[in-house]
Amino acid sequence: MLVAGEASGDRHAANLFLELKKRLPDVRGIGMGGRKMAEAGIDIRYDSSDIGVIGLIEVLKHYGDIKQALTSMQTIVCKEKPDLLICVDYKEFNYKLAKKASTCGVKVLFYVSPQVWAWRPGRVKKYDKIIDTMAVIFPFEVPYYEREGIPVRFVGHPLAEKVHPTETRQTVMKRLRLDADRPVTGLLPGSRANEIKRLMPVMLATAERLAKRFPGIQFVLLQADSVSDEALDTHLQSSRQPVKVVQGETYDVLQCCDAVITTSGTATLEIALLGVPMAIIYRLAPLSYLIGRILIRVPYIGLPNIVAGRRIVQEFIQHEARPERIAPEIERILTDRDYADSMRQALHTVKEKLGSGGGSRRMAELAVEMLTDGT
Repeated sequence: MLVAGEASGDRHAANLFLELKKRLPDVRGIGMGGRKMAEAGIDIRYDSSDIGVIGLIEVLKHYGDIKQALTSMQTIVCKEKPDLLICVDYKEFNYKLAKKASTCGVKVLFYVSPQVWAWRPGRVKKYDKIIDTMAVIFPFEVPYYEREGIPVRFVGHPLAEKVHPTETRQTVMKRLRLDADRPVTGLLPGSRANEIKRLMPVMLATAERLAKRFPGIQFVLLQADSVSDEALDTHLQSSRQPVKVVQGETYDVLQCCDAVITTSGTATLEIALLGVPMAIIYRLAPLSYLIGRILIRVPYIGLPNIVAGRRIVQEFIQHEARPERIAPEIERILTDRDYADSMRQALHTVKEKLGSGGGSRRMAELAVEMLTDGT
Protein backbone atom coordinates (compact mmCIF):
# COMPACT_ATOMS: atom_id res chain seq x y z
CA MET A 1 0.00 0.00 0.00
CA LEU A 2 1.43 3.36 -1.07
CA VAL A 3 0.02 6.67 0.16
CA ALA A 4 0.89 10.10 -1.22
CA GLY A 5 -1.01 13.36 -0.84
CA GLU A 6 0.75 15.78 -3.19
CA ALA A 7 1.97 15.92 -6.78
CA SER A 8 5.63 15.35 -5.91
CA GLY A 9 4.77 12.39 -3.68
CA ASP A 10 2.57 10.99 -6.44
CA ARG A 11 5.58 10.99 -8.78
CA HIS A 12 7.93 9.51 -6.18
CA ALA A 13 5.49 6.73 -5.32
CA ALA A 14 4.91 5.93 -8.99
CA ASN A 15 8.64 5.70 -9.75
CA LEU A 16 9.18 3.55 -6.67
CA PHE A 17 6.41 1.14 -7.64
CA LEU A 18 7.75 0.80 -11.18
CA GLU A 19 11.16 -0.12 -9.75
CA LEU A 20 9.52 -2.49 -7.29
CA LYS A 21 7.71 -4.33 -10.10
CA LYS A 22 11.05 -4.96 -11.82
CA ARG A 23 12.15 -6.91 -8.75
CA LEU A 24 8.81 -8.40 -7.75
CA PRO A 25 6.77 -8.79 -10.95
CA ASP A 26 3.74 -10.15 -9.08
CA VAL A 27 3.60 -7.30 -6.56
CA ARG A 28 0.21 -5.61 -6.26
CA GLY A 29 -0.20 -2.02 -5.17
CA ILE A 30 -3.15 -0.19 -3.66
CA GLY A 31 -3.30 3.24 -2.10
CA MET A 32 -3.98 6.97 -2.25
CA GLY A 33 -2.48 9.22 -4.87
CA GLY A 34 -2.93 10.78 -8.26
CA ARG A 35 -2.50 10.20 -11.97
CA LYS A 36 1.14 9.10 -11.93
CA MET A 37 0.49 6.36 -9.39
CA ALA A 38 -2.52 5.16 -11.36
CA GLU A 39 -0.45 5.06 -14.55
CA ALA A 40 2.19 3.00 -12.73
CA GLY A 41 -0.44 0.34 -12.04
CA ILE A 42 -1.43 1.17 -8.46
CA ASP A 43 -5.10 0.65 -7.60
CA ILE A 44 -6.06 4.14 -6.40
CA ARG A 45 -8.63 3.89 -3.61
CA TYR A 46 -8.67 7.63 -2.90
CA ASP A 47 -7.73 10.42 -5.33
CA SER A 48 -5.52 12.92 -3.50
CA SER A 49 -5.74 15.70 -6.10
CA ASP A 50 -7.85 18.01 -3.93
CA ILE A 51 -6.16 17.56 -0.54
CA GLY A 52 -2.58 18.61 -1.25
CA VAL A 53 -2.43 21.88 0.73
CA ILE A 54 0.17 23.67 2.87
CA GLY A 55 -0.40 25.95 5.85
CA LEU A 56 -2.63 25.82 8.92
CA ILE A 57 -5.47 27.88 7.47
CA GLU A 58 -5.34 26.01 4.17
CA VAL A 59 -5.51 22.66 5.97
CA LEU A 60 -8.44 23.82 8.09
CA LYS A 61 -10.36 24.83 4.96
CA HIS A 62 -9.95 21.32 3.57
CA TYR A 63 -10.17 19.54 6.91
CA GLY A 64 -13.35 17.66 6.03
CA ASP A 65 -11.88 16.18 2.86
CA ILE A 66 -8.57 15.36 4.54
CA LYS A 67 -10.32 13.71 7.48
CA GLN A 68 -12.47 11.66 5.11
CA ALA A 69 -9.38 10.52 3.21
CA LEU A 70 -7.56 9.60 6.42
CA THR A 71 -10.50 7.63 7.79
CA SER A 72 -10.85 5.80 4.49
CA MET A 73 -7.17 4.83 4.33
CA GLN A 74 -7.07 3.82 7.99
CA THR A 75 -10.02 1.50 7.40
CA ILE A 76 -8.41 -0.01 4.32
CA VAL A 77 -4.99 -0.57 5.91
CA CYS A 78 -6.48 -2.42 8.89
CA LYS A 79 -9.06 -4.33 6.88
CA GLU A 80 -6.84 -5.47 4.00
CA LYS A 81 -3.57 -5.58 5.96
CA PRO A 82 -1.03 -5.06 3.17
CA ASP A 83 2.37 -6.71 3.57
CA LEU A 84 3.92 -3.24 3.66
CA LEU A 85 2.63 0.31 3.99
CA ILE A 86 4.83 2.89 2.28
CA CYS A 87 4.01 6.41 3.44
CA VAL A 88 5.35 8.93 0.93
CA ASP A 89 5.84 12.45 2.32
CA TYR A 90 2.51 14.17 3.35
CA LYS A 91 3.85 14.05 6.88
CA GLU A 92 1.03 14.75 9.35
CA PHE A 93 -1.51 12.67 7.43
CA ASN A 94 0.89 9.78 6.97
CA TYR A 95 2.02 9.92 10.59
CA LYS A 96 -1.58 9.30 11.71
CA LEU A 97 -2.00 6.59 9.10
CA ALA A 98 1.27 4.90 10.13
CA LYS A 99 0.20 5.04 13.78
CA LYS A 100 -3.04 3.26 12.94
CA ALA A 101 -1.27 0.72 10.73
CA SER A 102 1.18 -0.17 13.49
CA THR A 103 -1.71 -1.03 15.83
CA CYS A 104 -3.01 -3.42 13.16
CA GLY A 105 0.34 -5.19 12.79
CA VAL A 106 1.23 -3.70 9.40
CA LYS A 107 4.88 -2.95 8.68
CA VAL A 108 5.55 0.70 7.85
CA LEU A 109 8.22 2.23 5.63
CA PHE A 110 8.24 6.03 5.69
CA TYR A 111 9.67 7.63 2.54
CA VAL A 112 10.79 11.29 2.59
CA SER A 113 11.45 12.29 6.16
CA PRO A 114 9.60 15.09 7.95
CA GLN A 115 11.77 18.21 7.79
CA VAL A 116 12.88 17.93 11.40
CA TRP A 117 15.99 19.92 10.57
CA ALA A 118 13.75 22.88 9.76
CA TRP A 119 11.21 22.78 12.57
CA ARG A 120 10.04 20.68 15.51
CA PRO A 121 13.10 18.36 15.74
CA GLY A 122 11.42 16.66 18.69
CA ARG A 123 9.05 14.97 16.23
CA VAL A 124 11.75 12.37 15.55
CA LYS A 125 10.96 10.58 18.81
CA LYS A 126 7.30 10.12 17.83
CA TYR A 127 8.24 7.80 14.99
CA ASP A 128 10.04 5.27 17.19
CA LYS A 129 6.97 3.17 17.97
CA ILE A 130 5.02 3.47 14.72
CA ILE A 131 7.44 2.85 11.84
CA ASP A 132 9.83 0.05 10.98
CA THR A 133 12.21 2.10 8.82
CA MET A 134 12.65 5.76 7.89
CA ALA A 135 14.02 6.31 4.37
CA VAL A 136 15.60 9.77 4.03
CA ILE A 137 16.53 11.63 0.84
CA PHE A 138 19.17 14.01 2.24
CA PRO A 139 22.36 12.63 3.90
CA PHE A 140 22.27 15.22 6.70
CA GLU A 141 18.95 13.77 7.92
CA VAL A 142 20.41 10.43 9.03
CA PRO A 143 21.88 11.53 12.42
CA TYR A 144 18.52 12.86 13.63
CA TYR A 145 17.09 9.33 13.59
CA GLU A 146 20.25 7.48 14.59
CA ARG A 147 20.42 9.49 17.82
CA GLU A 148 16.99 8.14 18.77
CA GLY A 149 17.77 4.56 17.71
CA ILE A 150 15.22 4.63 14.87
CA PRO A 151 16.14 2.44 11.87
CA VAL A 152 17.07 4.83 9.08
CA ARG A 153 18.39 4.43 5.54
CA PHE A 154 19.71 7.13 3.22
CA VAL A 155 18.35 6.23 -0.22
CA GLY A 156 19.22 9.41 -2.11
CA HIS A 157 16.95 11.96 -3.68
CA PRO A 158 14.55 10.37 -6.19
CA LEU A 159 14.88 13.32 -8.55
CA ALA A 160 18.63 12.97 -9.02
CA GLU A 161 18.30 10.32 -11.73
CA LYS A 162 14.98 11.47 -13.15
CA VAL A 163 15.61 15.10 -14.05
CA HIS A 164 16.94 15.19 -17.60
CA PRO A 165 15.53 16.31 -20.96
CA THR A 166 14.40 13.73 -23.48
CA GLU A 167 14.89 16.01 -26.51
CA THR A 168 17.46 18.60 -27.50
CA ARG A 169 16.87 22.25 -26.71
CA GLN A 170 16.78 23.09 -30.41
CA THR A 171 14.12 20.45 -31.10
CA VAL A 172 11.90 21.63 -28.26
CA MET A 173 12.28 25.30 -29.19
CA LYS A 174 11.25 24.52 -32.73
CA ARG A 175 8.29 22.35 -31.72
CA LEU A 176 6.97 24.97 -29.31
CA ARG A 177 7.62 27.74 -31.84
CA LEU A 178 9.92 29.62 -29.51
CA ASP A 179 12.37 32.11 -31.01
CA ALA A 180 15.95 31.32 -30.02
CA ASP A 181 16.89 34.99 -30.45
CA ARG A 182 14.46 36.18 -27.76
CA PRO A 183 14.63 35.41 -24.02
CA VAL A 184 12.43 32.66 -22.58
CA THR A 185 11.14 32.83 -19.00
CA GLY A 186 9.44 29.87 -17.37
CA LEU A 187 6.52 30.20 -14.95
CA LEU A 188 5.83 27.43 -12.43
CA PRO A 189 2.81 28.50 -10.35
CA GLY A 190 2.62 25.28 -8.32
CA SER A 191 0.61 22.08 -8.10
CA ARG A 192 -1.96 23.05 -5.46
CA ALA A 193 -5.17 25.02 -5.96
CA ASN A 194 -4.30 27.56 -3.26
CA GLU A 195 -0.88 28.15 -4.85
CA ILE A 196 -2.47 28.89 -8.22
CA LYS A 197 -4.91 31.29 -6.57
CA ARG A 198 -2.24 33.22 -4.66
CA LEU A 199 0.78 33.06 -6.93
CA MET A 200 -0.36 32.95 -10.54
CA PRO A 201 -1.63 36.57 -10.52
CA VAL A 202 1.76 37.63 -9.15
CA MET A 203 3.60 35.74 -11.88
CA LEU A 204 1.42 37.14 -14.66
CA ALA A 205 1.77 40.69 -13.36
CA THR A 206 5.54 40.16 -13.22
CA ALA A 207 5.44 38.91 -16.81
CA GLU A 208 3.65 42.10 -17.89
CA ARG A 209 6.36 44.20 -16.25
CA LEU A 210 9.13 42.21 -17.92
CA ALA A 211 7.44 42.50 -21.30
CA LYS A 212 7.72 46.27 -21.09
CA ARG A 213 11.45 45.97 -20.39
CA PHE A 214 12.07 43.20 -22.95
CA PRO A 215 9.78 43.54 -25.97
CA GLY A 216 9.32 40.11 -27.50
CA ILE A 217 10.15 38.18 -24.33
CA GLN A 218 8.54 34.73 -24.32
CA PHE A 219 6.77 33.12 -21.37
CA VAL A 220 6.10 29.41 -20.94
CA LEU A 221 3.90 28.20 -18.09
CA LEU A 222 4.41 24.63 -16.97
CA GLN A 223 1.10 23.14 -15.86
CA ALA A 224 1.24 20.50 -13.12
CA ASP A 225 -0.76 17.30 -13.61
CA SER A 226 -2.88 18.13 -10.57
CA VAL A 227 -3.94 21.56 -11.92
CA SER A 228 -6.98 21.78 -14.18
CA ASP A 229 -7.20 23.89 -17.33
CA GLU A 230 -10.07 25.81 -15.76
CA ALA A 231 -7.94 26.84 -12.77
CA LEU A 232 -5.37 28.39 -15.11
CA ASP A 233 -7.83 29.90 -17.60
CA THR A 234 -9.43 32.01 -14.90
CA HIS A 235 -6.17 33.93 -14.58
CA LEU A 236 -4.86 33.71 -18.14
CA GLN A 237 -7.96 35.30 -19.62
CA SER A 238 -7.43 38.45 -17.58
CA SER A 239 -3.74 38.75 -18.46
CA ARG A 240 -2.54 41.11 -21.17
CA GLN A 241 0.65 39.12 -21.68
CA PRO A 242 0.58 36.04 -23.97
CA VAL A 243 1.73 32.89 -22.19
CA LYS A 244 2.30 29.47 -23.75
CA VAL A 245 0.96 26.69 -21.49
CA VAL A 246 2.67 23.29 -21.61
CA GLN A 247 1.84 20.13 -19.66
CA GLY A 248 3.87 16.96 -19.27
CA GLU A 249 7.15 18.20 -20.75
CA THR A 250 8.67 19.86 -17.71
CA TYR A 251 12.34 18.97 -18.17
CA ASP A 252 12.35 19.44 -21.93
CA VAL A 253 10.81 22.90 -21.56
CA LEU A 254 12.88 24.03 -18.58
CA GLN A 255 16.11 23.54 -20.55
CA CYS A 256 14.79 26.16 -22.99
CA CYS A 257 14.39 28.79 -20.27
CA ASP A 258 16.89 31.54 -19.61
CA ALA A 259 15.21 32.23 -16.25
CA VAL A 260 12.36 30.80 -14.18
CA ILE A 261 9.91 32.20 -11.66
CA THR A 262 8.87 29.26 -9.50
CA THR A 263 6.72 28.45 -6.52
CA SER A 264 8.72 27.09 -3.60
CA GLY A 265 8.69 23.30 -3.40
CA THR A 266 10.07 20.23 -5.14
CA ALA A 267 10.08 22.08 -8.47
CA THR A 268 12.94 24.25 -7.23
CA LEU A 269 15.17 21.17 -7.00
CA GLU A 270 14.16 20.06 -10.50
CA ILE A 271 15.14 23.48 -11.84
CA ALA A 272 18.38 23.36 -9.85
CA LEU A 273 19.29 19.94 -11.27
CA LEU A 274 18.88 21.39 -14.77
CA GLY A 275 21.05 24.38 -13.82
CA VAL A 276 18.51 27.06 -14.76
CA PRO A 277 18.69 30.41 -12.89
CA MET A 278 15.51 31.12 -10.94
CA ALA A 279 13.63 33.25 -8.45
CA ILE A 280 11.56 31.50 -5.78
CA ILE A 281 8.26 32.94 -4.57
CA TYR A 282 5.61 31.90 -2.07
CA ARG A 283 2.58 33.18 -0.20
CA LEU A 284 0.50 31.64 2.57
CA ALA A 285 -2.56 32.77 4.48
CA PRO A 286 -1.31 35.51 6.90
CA LEU A 287 -1.87 33.42 10.04
CA SER A 288 -0.16 30.37 8.51
CA TYR A 289 2.81 32.56 7.62
CA LEU A 290 3.08 34.03 11.13
CA ILE A 291 3.00 30.57 12.70
CA GLY A 292 5.61 29.37 10.23
CA ARG A 293 7.89 32.28 11.12
CA ILE A 294 7.77 31.18 14.74
CA LEU A 295 8.28 27.45 14.14
CA ILE A 296 10.71 27.23 11.23
CA ARG A 297 14.36 27.34 12.26
CA VAL A 298 16.15 27.50 8.92
CA PRO A 299 16.88 30.87 7.26
CA TYR A 300 15.55 29.79 3.84
CA ILE A 301 12.52 28.01 2.45
CA GLY A 302 13.93 27.28 -1.02
CA LEU A 303 15.33 23.74 -1.19
CA PRO A 304 18.36 24.73 -3.33
CA ASN A 305 19.36 27.24 -0.66
CA ILE A 306 18.78 24.74 2.14
CA VAL A 307 20.85 22.05 0.42
CA ALA A 308 23.61 24.53 -0.43
CA GLY A 309 23.61 25.95 3.08
CA ARG A 310 23.58 29.49 1.74
CA ARG A 311 21.44 31.80 -0.35
CA ILE A 312 22.22 31.08 -3.99
CA VAL A 313 18.73 31.87 -5.30
CA GLN A 314 16.67 34.89 -4.28
CA GLU A 315 13.47 34.19 -2.34
CA PHE A 316 10.41 36.45 -2.41
CA ILE A 317 8.16 35.31 0.40
CA GLN A 318 4.77 36.66 1.53
CA HIS A 319 4.78 40.48 1.28
CA GLU A 320 8.03 40.34 -0.73
CA ALA A 321 6.29 38.32 -3.45
CA ARG A 322 5.36 41.37 -5.51
CA PRO A 323 5.93 42.01 -9.23
CA GLU A 324 7.99 45.14 -8.54
CA ARG A 325 10.43 43.04 -6.47
CA ILE A 326 10.53 39.91 -8.62
CA ALA A 327 10.85 41.55 -12.06
CA PRO A 328 14.23 43.24 -11.33
CA GLU A 329 15.70 39.89 -10.24
CA ILE A 330 14.64 38.19 -13.47
CA GLU A 331 15.91 41.20 -15.41
CA ARG A 332 19.30 40.83 -13.72
CA ILE A 333 19.43 37.13 -14.61
CA LEU A 334 18.63 37.95 -18.25
CA THR A 335 21.08 40.85 -18.61
CA ASP A 336 23.98 40.16 -16.23
CA ARG A 337 25.84 37.19 -17.67
CA ASP A 338 28.29 36.93 -14.77
CA TYR A 339 25.45 36.89 -12.25
CA ALA A 340 23.54 34.19 -14.15
CA ASP A 341 26.69 32.09 -14.61
CA SER A 342 27.55 32.30 -10.91
CA MET A 343 24.05 31.07 -10.07
CA ARG A 344 24.41 28.18 -12.51
CA GLN A 345 27.71 27.18 -10.89
CA ALA A 346 26.13 27.29 -7.44
CA LEU A 347 23.21 25.17 -8.65
CA HIS A 348 25.72 22.63 -9.90
CA THR A 349 27.00 22.21 -6.34
CA VAL A 350 23.44 21.44 -5.27
CA LYS A 351 23.29 18.74 -7.93
CA GLU A 352 26.51 17.24 -6.61
CA LYS A 353 25.19 17.19 -3.04
CA LEU A 354 22.05 15.35 -4.11
CA GLY A 355 24.18 12.48 -5.42
CA SER A 356 24.37 10.54 -8.64
CA GLY A 357 20.86 9.15 -8.59
CA GLY A 358 19.41 5.73 -7.93
CA GLY A 359 17.05 6.91 -5.20
CA SER A 360 14.01 5.08 -6.56
CA ARG A 361 16.11 1.95 -7.14
CA ARG A 362 17.54 1.95 -3.61
CA MET A 363 14.12 2.63 -2.18
CA ALA A 364 12.69 -0.33 -4.11
CA GLU A 365 15.49 -2.55 -2.83
CA LEU A 366 14.71 -1.50 0.73
CA ALA A 367 11.02 -2.27 0.17
CA VAL A 368 11.94 -5.71 -1.20
CA GLU A 369 14.00 -6.39 1.94
CA MET A 370 11.04 -5.54 4.15
CA LEU A 371 8.64 -7.58 2.02
CA THR A 372 10.76 -10.71 1.79
CA ASP A 373 12.91 -11.19 4.87
CA GLY A 374 10.86 -9.74 7.69
CA THR A 375 13.19 -6.85 8.52
